[in-house]
Amino acid sequence: MKLVIFGANGPTGRLTTTQALAEGHLVTAVTRHPEDFPFSDPALTVTKADALDPEAVDRAVAGHDAVISTLGVPYGSPAATTFSESATHITAAMTAHGIRRLVCVTSTGVPMKPPPGETLIYRKVIVPMLLKMGRPLYEDAARMEQIVAHTDLDWTIIRPSGLFDARAVTDYTVGPPQMVGRFTSRRDLADALIREAVDDRSPRSIVEVITTDGTPSVYRVFLKEALRIGNGSA
Repeated sequence: MKLVIFGANGPTGRLTTTQALAEGHLVTAVTRHPEDFPFSDPALTVTKADALDPEAVDRAVAGHDAVISTLGVPYGSPAATTFSESATHITAAMTAHGIRRLVCVTSTGVPMKPPPGETLIYRKVIVPMLLKMGRPLYEDAARMEQIVAHTDLDWTIIRPSGLFDARAVTDYTVGPPQMVGRFTSRRDLADALIREAVDDRSPRSIVEVITTDGTPSVYRVFLKEALRIGNGSA
C-alpha cells in the first residue's frame, strides 16, 4: 500500500514510518525538515512540505492510497490553528486526487472534560490543569475533528491519552470516546494508525487508543509530557 505520513519527523511519525516500512508498504514521509530525517529505505520517499501550505500538501498527497496525519502541537505554541488548517488542506487535496482513506490524531482532551471512573485527584486536579494549559490547542483539535467528519472521505480520528515511550506494541484497547485510561504508548498509537489505514477497522468513527500494560506513573508522564499535546510532530 502507498501511504503518505504527515508529521513523519516527530516521535509518533517516525515510529509509524518505520513500522509501515517493516510491513512492506511504500511510504512518503512528509516533513518541513527532510534534512533532519534520521533514516532511509528503498521504499521510503522523504518529501519537504508544510501542512499549512495547500499547494505543498496537494503535491505530497497525489498518487497515494491512504493518508496518515501524526501532526501535533506543543502546549504554548503560537500556532494554535495548526490542526484545523492542516486538516482543511489535507482533506481538500485528498478529494481532488480521489484518495478516500484518512487516519489522523487528536487527543482525549478534545471533549474538554475528564473521563468517568477516574480517581478524584485525577479528575479534579490533573485533568483540569492539563485542559487549562492546552485549551487553545484542544479547541483547534475539535475544529479539526469537525472538518474531517464533514467530508465524504473514509476517515478515522484517533484520540490517544497521555503519551509515553515503550519498547514494543502491546495488547492495547481501541474503543469509543471517554474510555477509562490515562496513557497511550507511541508504539501502540503508531500501530493503531497503520491498522486503521490498511485494514479499515473503524471507518467514519472517532476512537480512543488506551495502553494498559507497562504504563508509567501519572507523575512521571505529567512531568515529561506536560509541554506536549497529541502526538508525532510535538
